[in-house]
Amino acid sequence: MDATAIGNGALRSNGAGADTKGKPIKCKAAVAHGPGEALVIEEVEVAPPARMEVRLKVFFTSICHTDLSAWKGENELQRKFPRILGHEAAGVVESVGEGVEDLAPGDHVVPIFTGECGACTYCESSKSNLCKTYRVNPFKSTMVTDGGTRFTMIDRSSGARNPVYHFLNTSTFAEYTVIDSACAVKINPKAPLEKMSLLSCGVSTGVGAAWNTANVSKGSTVAIFGLGAIGLAVAEGARLRGASRIIGVDINPEKFSKGKEMGITDFINSKASGKPVHEVIMEMTDGGVDYSFECTGITDVLREAFVSTHDGWGLTVVLGIHATPRMLPLHPMELFDGRRITGCVFGDFKGKSQLPEIVEKCMLGEININFDGFITQEMPFADINKAFQLLEEGKSLRCLLHV
Repeated sequence: MDATAIGNGALRSNGAGADTKGKPIKCKAAVAHGPGEALVIEEVEVAPPARMEVRLKVFFTSICHTDLSAWKGENELQRKFPRILGHEAAGVVESVGEGVEDLAPGDHVVPIFTGECGACTYCESSKSNLCKTYRVNPFKSTMVTDGGTRFTMIDRSSGARNPVYHFLNTSTFAEYTVIDSACAVKINPKAPLEKMSLLSCGVSTGVGAAWNTANVSKGSTVAIFGLGAIGLAVAEGARLRGASRIIGVDINPEKFSKGKEMGITDFINSKASGKPVHEVIMEMTDGGVDYSFECTGITDVLREAFVSTHDGWGLTVVLGIHATPRMLPLHPMELFDGRRITGCVFGDFKGKSQLPEIVEKCMLGEININFDGFITQEMPFADINKAFQLLEEGKSLRCLLHV
C-alpha cells in the first residue's frame, strides 16, 4: 500500500494494498547483523500475515534504549541475528490474516510490544496488563503461530534466502512488518500518527507508571531517577496528576531544561550533590518522597530510589531494564519499614482496550500530554545509525524516523 501520512492524521492511498494482499512484499529494512555493528539498510521480503496476524505499512518509528541495548547485545542470552529491531512506531494495516476480525486494511494502528488477546485469564483480570500468549518476551524472535519468521533476505555470498528474526513482537525498523493482531492497537484515523507513535512505548510506559502503577495523587511528592524519555514521561504523568513537587535526578545537567518543560520542579545532579542522593531528597522533603521511579537500569540507582521514599508509605516503581543476574539491592527486613517496591510493564496499560480511549481524550483536549516535547529530532529512515548515535550520546529523547 503506497500511502502518505498527512500532518493531521489523515491518509492518502492509491489502493495498492489490494494488489499486495496475500503476496510477499519486498521493502527496505534496517537489519542488525551482529552486536554493535552498524545497521544496514537492505531489501527484505515480508511474507503475508498468517492466521491472527496483520501486515503493517510503517510510517514513523523511533529508537528506545531497549533497542540500543539489544543492538549492543548487552544480554548475551537475548542475542539473535540477523534481526530487525524497533518497537515504537505507528502505521496502517496493509492486510490481515485469517481469523482477524477487529482490524481491516486501511486501519491506523500503533504496534505494542506486550499484546492483549482479550480472552486469557490474564487479559480478563483487572489486576494485570500481561497476556498469557502475547506478553513481552525479549527472548522471543519468531511468530507465535508457527515459530517461523515473516522476514527473509538473500545471503550475498551463497544466494540462499535466509530468515531475519523478529524483535519484541513488533520489528518496526522496516517499511513493512508483520505482527500478531493482539499487538496492533486500532486508533482514530484523525490522530496524527507521528505523535501517536510515542504511545508504542515511552509515553505510555512513563505516564502509565504514574497513573496506573503508582496512582500518584494530587499534592504528593515524586522523585524520578534518570531523565530520559521514560523518566520525563513519568514527570508528565505526575504533573497531570497534580503532584506538588517532582524531583528529577540525573548525571547530565543538560537534561534539566527539558525536564522543566515536562514538569520537573527540582533537580539534583547526582555527580555534584556531595552526599548520597537519598540524603539530599530526605532533607528537601522532610523525610522522603511519596513515590520514586527508577528509570536507569542501574542497581545502585535503584537502591537510592528505594531509600529516597518516605518510610511508612513510600512506593518505588522500577522501570529500568536491569542486567541479569543482578538482584534487588535491599534486605527483606527493610520492607518492614513500610516502603514498597514494584515493577511496571508498559505503564500497566492494557494496550488494545485502553490506548484508544487515551488517544480520543488527547484529541478532545481532555488529556494534554506534551507529545512534541519528546520529539527532539526528525530524520529520514536512512539516517537510523545517526539516530542511534544521538541516543547513545544522550543527545536525543526520541528521534522520529520517517519511514
